[in-house]
Amino acid sequence: MAKPGSELRTEKFEREALTHLDALTRTAGRLMRGRQEAEDIVQETYLRAWRYFDSFETGSNCAAWLFRIMFNVINAKKGKEARMPESALENEESGLYQSGNVVTFDPLKRLEGGEALEATKQLSEDHRSVLWLIVVEEFSYKETAEILDVPIGTVMSRLHRARRDLRRILMTGDATGAAG
Repeated sequence: MAKPGSELRTEKFEREALTHLDALTRTAGRLMRGRQEAEDIVQETYLRAWRYFDSFETGSNCAAWLFRIMFNVINAKKGKEARMPESALENEESGLYQSGNVVTFDPLKRLEGGEALEATKQLSEDHRSVLWLIVVEEFSYKETAEILDVPIGTVMSRLHRARRDLRRILMTGDATGAAG
């Protein structure tokens, strides 16, 4: 029989954290190479959130807390991919590229859709992440800074550059060019 405290913890977790499942899944789907990888990222996010849920402060922004965990999971995954031998890298369709000893990842490589979405492929991953969190998920600058673990000025700068670069890409009509 489960302890009363664990039932309360489960109810609180469901009420606070599981309500953000769709937003996390949507974001992971846009940032990762495929549906399965996005689902794995979200699953790992919720496993970590459950493990550390006692440290979550009731009344604080649970969505921002979960997104922070998710970006930590994504960054840890990227670190593992960067350490993979060249023979383990996938083809161009996967979004992984190698230049010398540097491995880069274009998380929007497999997306299809509108011209603006296609154009975001040319933005740096840092700029795409900030743009997505603020424009699509509607986090504040402060929340985005906390999620990405960067200063608020960095968020503002990245957002400015992302919008400027996206505008330039869309004006020149070069939404299908190489990521840069």
